[in-house]
Parts: sequence; C-alpha cells; structure tokens
Amino acid sequence: MTQTARWKGLRGEWYVVAQIVLLALIAAGPRTWNGWPPWPFPSGRWVSFATAALLAGGASLAAAGAVRMGASLTPLPAPRTEAKLIESGVYRVVRHPMYTGVMMASFGWALLVEGWLTIGYAIAGAIFLDVKSRREEKWLVERFPSYPAYQRRVRKLIPFVY
Repeated sequence: MTQTARWKGLRGEWYVVAQIVLLALIAAGPRTWNGWPPWPFPSGRWVSFATAALLAGGASLAAAGAVRMGASLTPLPAPRTEAKLIESGVYRVVRHPMYTGVMMASFGWALLVEGWLTIGYAIAGAIFLDVKSRREEKWLVERFPSYPAYQRRVRKLIPFVY
C-alpha cells in the first residue's frame, strides 16, 4: 500500500487517529470545567472497589484479547491479510474484548480522577469504539464466511448483553 493510500483511510486509518485523540483526552485531558459543580459521586470503599475493578478488569481484558489475537493484532479495523478468526479464550465471551477493556478502564480512570469531563470523554470513547467495531465487523464478515454465525453466538461489547 502506498503512502498516499494510507491517508485515504482504506483500512480504517482515520479510526486509529480518532481513537488516539480520545484516549489522550481520557488520560490527560482537562478533568472538569471552572464553575461546574463539585464531583457528585460519593467516595468510600465501594467507589474505590469499583474503580479498582474497572481499571484492573479492563486492563486484564484488553491484555487477554491482545495476547489471544497474537500475530493477527492490528490497530486498524481492517483485518490483516494473514489474519485468522479467533473464537476461543476471551473471544468466547465478547467479540471485541480489547474495546470492552479500554471502555472499562476509561470509566475506572474517570472515577479515579473524579472528572466530569473525563466521564464525558469515556462516554464518547465508548460510542466511538462501538462505531469502529461496526466498521470492523463489516470487513470481518467479508473476510470470514463463519463470522455471521459467531456474531449470533457472542455479544459484541458487553458480555451476554450487547
């Protein structure tokens, strides 16, 4: 693929650029706006537990998905030419475990930093990853004849729900 073709987004390069921007906002963007009311969520043991569970669970899920994907791993939504369809491991529970893990960790981070805007970035990130996964799944259906059956068996982003 030529340098020019990459910037046309033929494999979903612009999705990766947008994803990087959203992740940067989540990680280091402004947390709140002057004049906004204080953080409304109570603090305490259950919030700390939820925060830790989201951060650790999200990181673990994303890492398990990446390890299981192996050589087929790419940040682009278009599958690699040599990619194989993976339906085992964490992919038995959710079709996009890395996206789900990133979403979980994003919400955990927003709780940790107590940021209004960070919650907004996490919501925008979740919506974006749903949109990116829709495009990715169109390519996966074209590439793998068994993908529609996999879609019927396994939920996309939220195990057993969505």
